[in-house]
Amino acid sequence: MSNPYREIFRAPGAKGFAAAGFIARLPVAMAPIGIVAMLSQTHGEYWLAGAVSATFALTNALLSPQISRLVDRFGQSAIVTPATLISVVAFAALMAGANQGWPTWTLFLSALFAATMPSMPAMIRARWTELFRNRPELNTAFAFESAMDEMMYIAGASLSVGLSVSLFPEAGILVNTLLLAFGTAAFILQRSSEPRIAPAEQRATGSAIRLRPVQIITLALIFVGAIFATAEVSAVAITRELGQPDAASLVIGVYALGSFVLGLVIGALNLTMPLQRQFAIALGVIALTQVPLLFAGTVPLLALAVFLSGVAISPTFITAFGLIERRVPESMLTEGVTWVMTGIGIGMALGAFAAGWVVDTFGARNGFWVSVVAGVVALATALVSQRALARERREATPVALAQPAE
Repeated sequence: MSNPYREIFRAPGAKGFAAAGFIARLPVAMAPIGIVAMLSQTHGEYWLAGAVSATFALTNALLSPQISRLVDRFGQSAIVTPATLISVVAFAALMAGANQGWPTWTLFLSALFAATMPSMPAMIRARWTELFRNRPELNTAFAFESAMDEMMYIAGASLSVGLSVSLFPEAGILVNTLLLAFGTAAFILQRSSEPRIAPAEQRATGSAIRLRPVQIITLALIFVGAIFATAEVSAVAITRELGQPDAASLVIGVYALGSFVLGLVIGALNLTMPLQRQFAIALGVIALTQVPLLFAGTVPLLALAVFLSGVAISPTFITAFGLIERRVPESMLTEGVTWVMTGIGIGMALGAFAAGWVVDTFGARNGFWVSVVAGVVALATALVSQRALARERREATPVALAQPAE
């Protein structure tokens, strides 16, 4: 039996853009926590560090879909290059401001401009789609990308904090900026795999978020993102309550491991079940596996429950991006993928806030109620939307696409 992952990398240019893309996307995980690690050391105020980091994250969540919309219209090279250049210069200014004690407003301004950093996971998925559109290999490619996203969050956050703590405060953001600059340059220079630009007469108008499938999937993944963040916050709180705070990193690592492994397995299978049904099943598994978290009273039981609760995260992402590829017009693909990525990020921010409030108010063990509620809402969203998600993509004229898809 052939290895499906070996097969997708036989495509011309696949190895090159995948390798460069992994380097270029590490800043997605490195930047927010790197800003906190840097400013908390240089200024000694966590509120300031958190506020600047939140400014970057929320602005990036708003700007990324707009940048991707321009990419769909004008191409990756034309848009990603200047957007990245602005972000790199802004990160440099942020480091200088932190090191030299510039006024506080300069830190927030630098964070705003740094948020022009493009959504590299969306750019990479667009290239895979260009290679394998309407072919089973695309499912394998999306599975690989979901696994790489898991590695990105694990490796990126750890690398950023580790560098800042062990070397000097700006080290994490410095490496973040270098990876963003060189990784993106290496990615953009590979022009042969860049997705083609749709002809003007086939180009859709309006935003992808006006399309019903994008709205549904983004909403569902906001709640999945909340589950992801709640696991991290609650794991830290519970292990501290149990007197084993060092175990938090192990528990969180196990969470990502379960998702990573099952994602690779799903990618190797050629499932024939409709994607919208796979999406609902994956969300059903997520909702069901949140319940044991409420009863984990020891670190080993917590690690086991967290492992089980994470196994369906990657399959959910795989089917979500597969639905976007099949239900969104080709001329809106990058923006559609970016909206879903934005939904995950928004969910993580909201989930971290909600879980933190619940932990502070009702105790560490009750933080996982946020996961239970989010899982149920995500599943309900998918179940009531099965008919809408089952409708095939309509490659219509720009005029027809200007209205929300029904």
